[in-house]
Amino acid sequence: MDTHEPPGLFPAVYEGDQDAVVRLLRTGVSPDSADAEGQTALYLAAVSDAPGVVRLLLAAGADPDRLSSDADAPLCGAACGGHTEVVRALLAAGATPDLEEEYGFRALTWAVQLGHAEVVHVLLGAGADPDLPGPGGEPPLVAAARRGSPGCVRALLAHGARARREALAEARRWMRLDVAAELRAGLEATYGPGHAYVTRRFEQEPGAVTVEVTLLREGRPAAGNDQQTGHAVIAGLLAAGPGTPTE
Repeated sequence: MDTHEPPGLFPAVYEGDQDAVVRLLRTGVSPDSADAEGQTALYLAAVSDAPGVVRLLLAAGADPDRLSSDADAPLCGAACGGHTEVVRALLAAGATPDLEEEYGFRALTWAVQLGHAEVVHVLLGAGADPDLPGPGGEPPLVAAARRGSPGCVRALLAHGARARREALAEARRWMRLDVAAELRAGLEATYGPGHAYVTRRFEQEPGAVTVEVTLLREGRPAAGNDQQTGHAVIAGLLAAGPGTPTE
């Protein structure tokens, strides 16, 4: 079956037009359709946080584990964006919780690194392994401690995540650092010195203010990074665990 982009499907997905998607599927359009670059309609709907469209495509038979452009998993795209309802829909349709996409990333890797605590909870509840390392070999609990997300740490601990000692050391290390300064240094290492920056603080989850640093070029946002600041809370969680955190 030809699964390249049919007329109208991708515009309908971009616009979140569920009625149009239903009409196209009823005419025989493949739910596994891909555009000229190999991006699948399901992946696009997942990263666009369009749970209604995702459910329609899945109900019509879209493969929840098919990699978009042979690289990107729909579940990973949804987890990266913190799109909890889409994550639930994909898992309910049989998406593999620990499916590995290009470069060794998994949905849990993305959710932990970006501090999407609710997505982490859902993935672990669906059977994701709390100890599978990311591409660099780092345990999820250590990544969650670095991110500064108490919610992610709580979810991982509730599912028996190991590497408590390493995670505690990482949380304590970040307690001594200026998060905004570290984010600026990271951006400068990538884009060079001499740029203007804007720093914003907001609450992503209770007990962890998020610091967001944006690099400006000619007064316009060009790059950015963010991190949560719940390291003291995390250190308390890890130190208060049963026994001495030796794993």
